[in-house]
Amino acid sequence: MSDPLVISIDAMGGDHGPAVTVPGVERATKFLPSGTRFLLHGDAGAIQEALDGSPGLVGRCEVRPASFVIGMDMRPAHAMRRGKGSSMWNAVEAVKTGEAHAAVSAGNTGALMAVSRLLLRMMADLDRPALVANWPTARGVTAVLDVGANVACDAERLVEFAILGAAFHHALHHSTRPTVGLLNVGSEDEKGHEEVRGANRLLRETQFDLDYRGFVEGDDIPKGTVDVIVTDGFTGNVALKTAEGLARFFGSELRAALMADPISRLGAFVSQRALKRMRERLDPGQVKGGPFLGLKGIVVKSHGGTDARGFAGAIRQAAELAQSDFAAEIDRNLQRLTAAAHEAEATEERSIA
Repeated sequence: MSDPLVISIDAMGGDHGPAVTVPGVERATKFLPSGTRFLLHGDAGAIQEALDGSPGLVGRCEVRPASFVIGMDMRPAHAMRRGKGSSMWNAVEAVKTGEAHAAVSAGNTGALMAVSRLLLRMMADLDRPALVANWPTARGVTAVLDVGANVACDAERLVEFAILGAAFHHALHHSTRPTVGLLNVGSEDEKGHEEVRGANRLLRETQFDLDYRGFVEGDDIPKGTVDVIVTDGFTGNVALKTAEGLARFFGSELRAALMADPISRLGAFVSQRALKRMRERLDPGQVKGGPFLGLKGIVVKSHGGTDARGFAGAIRQAAELAQSDFAAEIDRNLQRLTAAAHEAEATEERSIA
């Protein structure tokens, strides 16, 4: 694809549609190359009304009418069969045809993954995309995957996640050589179920271009012990939802404590700027978006209830990934994984013979 950078937007996705997505696009322009263009898919009238209140987007957006919107409750299989012509489908299809470098949507997660997989296909021998979360930690940001797209995973799938996560962290967070850990119930090699132990053996014995550090535990996530933490989608989603709930609980408890008496309220007033920074740092809503990794194209899922700032962050992620070489890095390591699998099969056949 040629310049300029083009981002395809599902303008109707999420809880608020163009009222959030269009202002989010305008906010994103502050961080993107000056020539960046946007394709806005959805209800042309609603999009144009939002554009009329966004003077910073004059001449930078093309409105693409869509016949309908995929609802937040639509089943993924239904979205694949009936989704053609929707704002979400058209946004992803623009990446497939080469009109756009990346797509962003705040719509139905399952439907977006199904449509993206159908239209863009998977890299190498990958079966399904992995959904990654940018997790705030004591050392910065850790990429955790999978957080919901793949509930059950074998050893090879977990190794694929390690490859995807390392390339993602390098591209988005500019780590020189991201460190990688496998989430487990203990750090000893004999701990955990067979899939996790098998992935550990593969990562140690195969010459991947990864800085693999072995097993990590749940408390290593907020510590930022490693840059990338790999787990199955069931465990990752439970961990993510637990962290979101705890952040909101601590926030409400802190507000209650600071409003308990006049002296506490005075202290809150004096510290309000610091408290605001802390809230923004810990707020799960500030995790701007999660890309589906492993697709032959870039698709970023923004939170359904996001505001304009959050949607702008998702667009920024999409743009940074589009301008990086992370796809080539993934491909190189996937080739090593495939070679290792073939070698293991050949060794087994020789032993049987």
